[in-house]
Amino acid sequence: MDRVRAFKTVLWSILGLAASVGITRFVFGLGAVTNLTDQTPWGLWIGFDVVSGVALAAGGFVITATVYILGKEEFRPIVKPAVLTAFLGYIAVIVGLMFDLGLPWNIWHMIVFWQHHSPLFEVGWCVMLYTTVLLLEFSPVPLEEASRYAKIRGFLMKYRLLFVILGIMLSTLHQSSLGSLFLIMPYRIHALWHTPILPILFLISAVGLGLMMVCLESLVTSFLYRRHTELQLLSKLGRAAAWALLLYFIVRIGEIVIAGDFGLIFNGQWESYLFTFEMLFAVIIPMILLFVPAVRRTLTGMWVCSIMVVLGFVINRINTSGVSMIRNAEGYFPSWMEFAVSAGVVSAAILAFMFMVEKFKVWEYKACQRDEEADPHAIAHFDRASQAWLGEPDYSGRIKYSLAFIIAAAVGFALIPGSKIYSEGKVSNPTSKARGGDTLVVDGNRDYNYVVFDHKTHEVNNGGEESCVKCHHMNRPFDRQSGCWECHSEMYIESDAFGHDWHASPNGGKLSCDECHAEGIFRSAENTKKCSECHNDLIPADAAIAIEKYNARSYVDAMHKMCIDCHEIKTVELERAGMTQCAFCHDQEYNIRDILVIDDLEERFNQNWLIVPLKK
Repeated sequence: MDRVRAFKTVLWSILGLAASVGITRFVFGLGAVTNLTDQTPWGLWIGFDVVSGVALAAGGFVITATVYILGKEEFRPIVKPAVLTAFLGYIAVIVGLMFDLGLPWNIWHMIVFWQHHSPLFEVGWCVMLYTTVLLLEFSPVPLEEASRYAKIRGFLMKYRLLFVILGIMLSTLHQSSLGSLFLIMPYRIHALWHTPILPILFLISAVGLGLMMVCLESLVTSFLYRRHTELQLLSKLGRAAAWALLLYFIVRIGEIVIAGDFGLIFNGQWESYLFTFEMLFAVIIPMILLFVPAVRRTLTGMWVCSIMVVLGFVINRINTSGVSMIRNAEGYFPSWMEFAVSAGVVSAAILAFMFMVEKFKVWEYKACQRDEEADPHAIAHFDRASQAWLGEPDYSGRIKYSLAFIIAAAVGFALIPGSKIYSEGKVSNPTSKARGGDTLVVDGNRDYNYVVFDHKTHEVNNGGEESCVKCHHMNRPFDRQSGCWECHSEMYIESDAFGHDWHASPNGGKLSCDECHAEGIFRSAENTKKCSECHNDLIPADAAIAIEKYNARSYVDAMHKMCIDCHEIKTVELERAGMTQCAFCHDQEYNIRDILVIDDLEERFNQNWLIVPLKK
């Protein structure tokens, strides 16, 4: 079983690396380990872990429908592995989703707060219910080992057909609804991937992908455990998959032709080459090979076709959920930590599968039994004398796997960028200069939804021009009533309002260290000259806020502090309820695309946040 142990060692190493990233993600947030932004909130974890993961687990409902609904008893030997693969696949989807959710502890809200107009609501409920059904379908296998649970097992076996029917219904619903998630993005997804029949394409492809995933699982486990390969059954699954791929090809190309987008396939842009590669690799080549009996009746042929279909449709799901949006999104590429988490989730699922087949009767005999051991004339296998003795196989295995996990986790912690952790996962979002006008528009999240700030009304309500110091509490040198953005230069993280590098730079203030720091002592902020000693007009008279340090809080924090405090006062003075509620300011239904601005809109869209005159 050397190849099994070697494979497990690799999986535990990957899992250790993912564990270090996972701990960092939940302690410091998404920004500490991902390259996701407000503009690109869905990345590798959604495209691979969730969207692809659900499709890869489709073999469970396809095989159970084949055996229990169509009555094809010859496929019964592969039902248990298929259901186990589907169950672990959905668990992996849920775990991957927990990594991606900004507030994963609120995932239960879906159960209580219903939003039945949302495709995510349907997908979430179906995944939750189908995972439960898969658990009930597979539970008789481990319960078979314990006689005290015979009644529970008997009950589950009695109603197995009901569970199968429920599983087919639920899986059919959410396999198609995954495509519905992307119907609301017609101008974000490239036309070669966006179509009104995405739910139908997702369902058809899930059938073909599920069949080939079952084949790949059988081939891999047969290789690892040196067990007999059910090549005859796999060949029949391959033939069924070929018809599913043919149907998918006809429907997808037919829709593109009807929509008038057929020319996009040959327009020479990178999306056209990507689409062509995807169709050739995932559909056309394996479909042709699977229709050839001589190919699908060989191990090599099934290996090639299974790998092509599985990887090809993973590429398809990632293209649909992310790559096809690149032209309309920021430049996003997953960080190595995102890849590590995805690989770790898959590794954990594979390790769980191997544990189940080794401990329970998932197959006709346990995986630890090799074909050679069942043969009395087989050649005996012995360990090399030079190997160190670490005890019994199970005990020595735990030592090796634990060591691999710990070393990989340590390497992971060492490789995680300290700069991201230091910023607590917040990505730099520089603010931009305010443009003129009495009415300002603030688009802090760059999502084209903005808040209107009536500057003139605030000035009048707070006492006229003398009230400027209530907000403009610090003047930049040679300036009056400096804009908030000049010091609070980062949207979400603290920034340097002093500019130490500029003061010491030959191209800036040209100041030597001794001009600000006393000689012969350790230089620190505490024993440094106050800025007001050189800039006597830095703090305006009657300023409402005392300057304690020259590290400016984030723009969002500064605005919220200022606005909330003022609203609390005004609520008491004017006896107006609701001024302290978020919706008092954030109640506009305007969109930035409704604004007619004098200068170039495209340039403004490239800014990280927006303040422009409002002219409708």
